[in-house]
This record gives sequence, structure tokens and C-alpha cells, in this order.
Amino acid sequence: MDLLVEYQWEIFIAAEILSVLALLLFGFFRYFLVKKKVSILFIFAFLALVVLEAILGLVIYEHTGEFSTFQLVITIFVIYACTFGIFDFLRLDRWMRKKIGEWRGIELLSEKDYQIMSKNKDPKHIAKKYRWSATFHMVIFVAAQAVFWSMGTENLREMLAYATDFSWVEAGTAEHSPYPTETLYSIGMVWSVVFIVDFIYSWSYTVFPSK
Repeated sequence: MDLLVEYQWEIFIAAEILSVLALLLFGFFRYFLVKKKVSILFIFAFLALVVLEAILGLVIYEHTGEFSTFQLVITIFVIYACTFGIFDFLRLDRWMRKKIGEWRGIELLSEKDYQIMSKNKDPKHIAKKYRWSATFHMVIFVAAQAVFWSMGTENLREMLAYATDFSWVEAGTAEHSPYPTETLYSIGMVWSVVFIVDFIYSWSYTVFPSK
């Protein structure tokens, strides 16, 4: 167990490298060798590595009893892989089939693929998609912040006091904040900035729809 804690980042980086390799091999077998059944095996390998990363983060958390930057990074990677990563992968898959089909002079896209690609260019669809992603991000953000704050406060009343008076932000330390540790304080503050920027950017497609 101590070895897992000591080499947690090395193990995580190795798993990520293997994940990228699995995706590359998927593309090679699917697009160049046209062996779809074999390519699926590499998708399963990718998913298995995602599960192993989640298990690694959970095991280390149970051993140390502390939610550190390592657990946050794994959580972000796992959530992305299980949500937005799926849509990004499908979009990349269509793009690869389009380009390789043009290169080989054959049609690799279906009528449904073209319909989806056309839909993804529709400003109303784009705005709706970003509204959904912004709402999902907000739910995850609020839930995570609630967990962090519950670890650094004694009750709901104290949490509400911090939520209505942000003077503690000026202090710049976890000691005067609702966060239990400096690590979670840094994570919470950086995430807050990212959330605000992402929320404004996402809703800009609704307020100022593209032409």
C-alpha cells in the first residue's frame, strides 16, 4: 500500500500513457486495417484503465484519509471520460472516418453521421448543448464545493455564513475559509475561477448566438 501512495503519480501517468496508446491502436485497427471487432478490444482496454484509475484514487484516499490534488485530478479525468469525453470521442471518430474516407476515395460515413454533423453546426443546437454542459458543470461544482465546505465547517449555519460573506477570500488562506486544508482551498479557488469563466463562455452562445 505504501508503494501505491509513494508512486501514485507515476502509476497514474503510466495509465494515461497506456490509455492514449489504446486509443491510437483503436484508430489504427478501425480506420487503416478496417478491423472493427479488433478495434473494440482497445476501447475496452481504455475503459478498464479508467476504472483502474478510479480504484487507485479510492484506495489511496482510504489509506491516507485525505482528499488531495491527486484524487481531484483522477476525479476530473474519470468524470470527463464518462461524460464529455464520450461526445468528443464520437466527434473525433466521425472526423477521422471523413478524412480517411476522402483519402482512400471511399465513403465511411452514414446518412445519420451527416445529419449529426449538420446538426452540430446549427447555432440553436450549439447553444442548447452549451447550456446543458454549463448546467451539468454547475451541479458538479456546487456538489463538490458543498462536500469541501462540510469538511471544514461544523454545521450548515456556518456554511451559510461563509456563503453570504466572502470577506474570507481576501485572507487568502484555508485558516480563514470554509475549506479544511490548504490543498482543498487552492483547488476550490482555482475551480471557482474556471467555473465562472466556463459558465459565462457557455451561456454566451445563447446570449450572442453565432450566425
